[in-house]
Amino acid sequence: MSDTWAGLRQRLLARYDEFVRRLTPRLGSADLAREVVHETYMRFERVGDIGVIENPDGYIFRTAINIARNKGVIERRYLNVSEIENLIGLADDAPNPAQIAEARSEMDILRRALTKLPSRRRAIFEASWVDGVSHAELALRYNVHIRTIQRELEQATMFVRRFWKENRT
Repeated sequence: MSDTWAGLRQRLLARYDEFVRRLTPRLGSADLAREVVHETYMRFERVGDIGVIENPDGYIFRTAINIARNKGVIERRYLNVSEIENLIGLADDAPNPAQIAEARSEMDILRRALTKLPSRRRAIFEASWVDGVSHAELALRYNVHIRTIQRELEQATMFVRRFWKENRT
């Protein structure tokens, strides 16, 4: 059977309720089914022959299902209302001015403590804690035994902790 886009539109209008009823269980909503049937109608706003369609109702139904799938893909890319509300209600993790001032004060205490360490001990402490250099690499770098590195780190850590407790208000 030869048909036109206009013929498909007329068939869709004539069986509108039937298409909505068939699509509703597949799409989960009568409103969505009506919307998809409308978009299907709009898609058939073309001119000219479309050739032979053996099952026009099946063609219309498959077109509507494809439109619904495409619509679902597009809608999944957007946030829904509850997701937006959750994002709006998120707490701001950025530090407030008081926290920034406190962190700067704490860094100042640490810097002062480090300046009081002997230079090699400070260098070992910073390389280990700040740069993550292994004890073995530090031992090679300073040409000492690993146990010496461990002792230097232990003493530096104890000194920094003690200085911290004494100078933190």
